[in-house]
Amino acid sequence: MPKNAKAVPLLPLARLPLLLALTCLGSGAALVGGRALLNQLPAPDPNTPTAHLERLSRLSPDPARRREANLLLLGRQGEDPARARQLLRGQGWGRDGLAALVLKRDALAAEALADREAAQQRWRQLLRRFPQTPAAADALYVLGRDQPRLRQELLQRFAAHPAALAAAVEAGPAPETRRDGALHLARHGVRWPGAAARLRQACRQPTAAPTPQQRDQLAGGLAQLGDAEAALACLNGSQPGLDTQLALAKALLSGGSAQQAQGRLLQLARSAPGSPQAREAVALLSEQPGPSSLQALAALPASLQNTAPVQARRALDPGTEAVLAVLKRWPADPASWELQWQRARRALLERQWATAEALLSAPIDHALPVGLAGRQRFWLGFSQWQQGQRSEAKSTWTRLLQRHPEGYYGWRAAVRLGQGDLSLDPRRSPALLLPNWQPLASGDPALDRLWRLDQPLEAWEHWRTGRALPPRAPRELLLEGRLRRAVGDHWIGLGQLEQASLRLPAGQSCGLAQQLERSLQTPSFVAELERAATASAVPATLLAAVAKQESRFSPGVSSSAGAVGLLQLMPDTAAELAGGPLGPEALRDPSRNAQLGARYLKQLLGQWQGNPVLMAASYNAGPGAVAGWVNPQLQQDPELWIEAIPYPETRLYVKKVLGNLWSFQQRPTPGC
Repeated sequence: MPKNAKAVPLLPLARLPLLLALTCLGSGAALVGGRALLNQLPAPDPNTPTAHLERLSRLSPDPARRREANLLLLGRQGEDPARARQLLRGQGWGRDGLAALVLKRDALAAEALADREAAQQRWRQLLRRFPQTPAAADALYVLGRDQPRLRQELLQRFAAHPAALAAAVEAGPAPETRRDGALHLARHGVRWPGAAARLRQACRQPTAAPTPQQRDQLAGGLAQLGDAEAALACLNGSQPGLDTQLALAKALLSGGSAQQAQGRLLQLARSAPGSPQAREAVALLSEQPGPSSLQALAALPASLQNTAPVQARRALDPGTEAVLAVLKRWPADPASWELQWQRARRALLERQWATAEALLSAPIDHALPVGLAGRQRFWLGFSQWQQGQRSEAKSTWTRLLQRHPEGYYGWRAAVRLGQGDLSLDPRRSPALLLPNWQPLASGDPALDRLWRLDQPLEAWEHWRTGRALPPRAPRELLLEGRLRRAVGDHWIGLGQLEQASLRLPAGQSCGLAQQLERSLQTPSFVAELERAATASAVPATLLAAVAKQESRFSPGVSSSAGAVGLLQLMPDTAAELAGGPLGPEALRDPSRNAQLGARYLKQLLGQWQGNPVLMAASYNAGPGAVAGWVNPQLQQDPELWIEAIPYPETRLYVKKVLGNLWSFQQRPTPGC
């Protein structure tokens, strides 16, 4: 030892374990603290900027956050399978459901790169490690191309999964296999592309002919699709079950065979009076006009006579007291809501203001759903106003705007109170609201995480896999409607959102009502509509309002009259606007359809000097018909003029389009 050096005391061996323990505890505490700090940071979602996601992907100490960042980046990198594989590399770790998703997306990217060996390896790995996850259904589908046993496993384990429905359409070539595939579609996915043809084929095939019970299932599926003729042919004389009878009656009603439908509804109600199908049959019978439906109701069993639909139908013609008695006894039944409106509308058109006020003041407003509450409150205020009760009317309309500021009646209440109006000036009309990601808040952590990671298709498949029955409750309709719209199924998705608005009680679940209204106000094809609006100098909000009502933002739909595309243009009208004939494919192009629709709306606005009511009515019924309806009442009381439109379809259409326009321009949310 050097002369001036100091001796360093050696650590006694007895104290070494203590020091090591303290060091480990300190490191553990630091790890726990770091994990807690990471958990407090906001989780990435589709609103997170790309630059931040890229930093998380490279630098986050949390591997779970790195994987989430990569999955979010995956949705932003476009159709580049090589880049997708790069983002997914090394992310299939653990037993987490996201690992299954990574393996699936990696397999799909490998297939896109024609690397079949790598894709097969990923599919097999996915099936081995995660056999119960929805992603495994895709593995069974792909691997089942060479192993039919796996296709059967797919149909049994994931019956409603899109992969299973695709496999059912492809089932064959043996007649028995084709028949079984058709039966699977009838039970789990009758609206899946190609299902209708498979059902008809199974009904007709001479070998492996379906049994009577199987014919009932196939016919029920065809009836759900509205093909009553094919459903009846499929039954081939066999007796249908209750569900098929009900579906057949609905198909006959939609096809215009009201008399035949009423007979089937009556037969169903009398054969099984205590069943849910019988109750629905009675409700449908009660909605039919004319004396024949009253005769059918009179032939119902006694147990069904004293029900809200039957009594509401009978109260349509007697005095006000009979109506009020039904409303008092069944305030929460949809038949009572319709009775109140039909009788109040009649009184309003006949200018019987006191009668209208009495009917609209019946204490059922607490039971009305959000989709109907605005109508009741607007017309109550209107009848008060016409009787000189100006302060009461203003108070009623003010409450309406506080609770239900959206839609047609929100617009009319605002106009009556001098608090706003529609704008048809493209320079003053706001731009369309771009779709903005919002949490799903489903209560299912796995589903909510898939949604947060911008995996709408995976979220939809997760939802479908766990459900046996169609949604009925408002919350379920809202969730499924949002999921469907996220994967591009706007037709059914928006339809389910509208159903939710007719089932969610007003004054309850305010947060749900606000979420529902935001979803209903979210347009699609924003860029295409904005470009078309600019080219024709009309508001983009007007194009969106028409597109929502005409096609529910579904460019591939066609009407029974032959109208095609996003704004449902008739081919002759489109050819005139385009200066030459256009094929159906051109009209199904959202951009082209929006351009032509914008030109037509511009013409109608010019023809009617910018009157939005006449413009909307003309788009539906034609300018010639509308010209015959114009009278001074349009300026004095436009709401009454609209209610007097002789075509029920046009009457509803005008209110829907102008209500859409108000909502797109004002973006109101229901008050709590």
